[in-house]
Amino acid sequence: MRRATAAALLTLVGLVGWGQPPLHADYDPLKLEAYSPTHHDLTVQDQARNRDIPIRVYLPKSKEPAPVILYSHGLGGSRTNNAFLAKHWTARGYVAVFLQHPGSDESVWKEAKLGDRLAAMRQAASGENLILRLKDVPAVLDQLEVWNRQPDHPLAGRLDLKRIGMSGHSFGAQTTQGVSGQTFPLGKSFTDPRIKAALAFSPSPPKVGDVKKAFGQVKIPWMLMTGTKDDAMSIVDTQPADRLKVFPALPPGSKYELVLDEADHLAFGEARINLGKQPRNPNHHRAILALSTAFWDAYLRDDRAARDWLDGDGPRRILEPKDSWKKK
Repeated sequence: MRRATAAALLTLVGLVGWGQPPLHADYDPLKLEAYSPTHHDLTVQDQARNRDIPIRVYLPKSKEPAPVILYSHGLGGSRTNNAFLAKHWTARGYVAVFLQHPGSDESVWKEAKLGDRLAAMRQAASGENLILRLKDVPAVLDQLEVWNRQPDHPLAGRLDLKRIGMSGHSFGAQTTQGVSGQTFPLGKSFTDPRIKAALAFSPSPPKVGDVKKAFGQVKIPWMLMTGTKDDAMSIVDTQPADRLKVFPALPPGSKYELVLDEADHLAFGEARINLGKQPRNPNHHRAILALSTAFWDAYLRDDRAARDWLDGDGPRRILEPKDSWKKK
């Protein structure tokens, strides 16, 4: 009996590879095929709201239908922002769709006098604009479905709309949260069931109501990224500690939180506005690209190697010692 048990144990050890490199050790979310993505600037016309939504669509090299990642910019941004994300995700085989939200885009500050720009930005950070953004997302998805079926359209047959990810930074993170499972006061929901995974850069808790009620019904994988200095740059009163309230309120199961040491609000974008901010830590973008790619691979492609990397020691090989990484 003992010999049989020992033999079985040795067989099991052999199967799991004790003393060998971990399973899927060759998975590398930073590995890229040499490719400069093409993009198309398009406009979604939401006739029901008499609203035009500019988008920029980055296409991967393969002509086969590819998973789609939507990105919502922060307050005062545009569809051209943070192309470093789009280029990396596209080189990994995703279609990246970057939205521009009228009313809370770059027109807010470009059309204001220099001394009035901060006040204009604060005014645009409103609940009304958030609702407009939340409704922009399904409008874009509806139009993508139409274009994907049109034989003469540049997006025809390029989109796998059964595998959709949603992402965004700051006001775009609130947009992402709102269409990916967050519940609003009085049980109001803007969740779009077509979204299968969500990534929020600089997330925010609700201004009113219970945080656990707001996020307790999230049913899809979520990843949150923030930093120890991730405030709201004097536009609203959100502080770094506020951004850490979202993760504990999420139900367990495929939920992740990255807190980059010394990362401020601009760490998740490309611009470094001259506001006395410290120079960019180059490893921040490296970590953002690696962990976001593994997340999309795991939950949009059902890639077991990516899931093992994400749930194993893969992130720690990328992160610096003081960065915080949690999962549940």
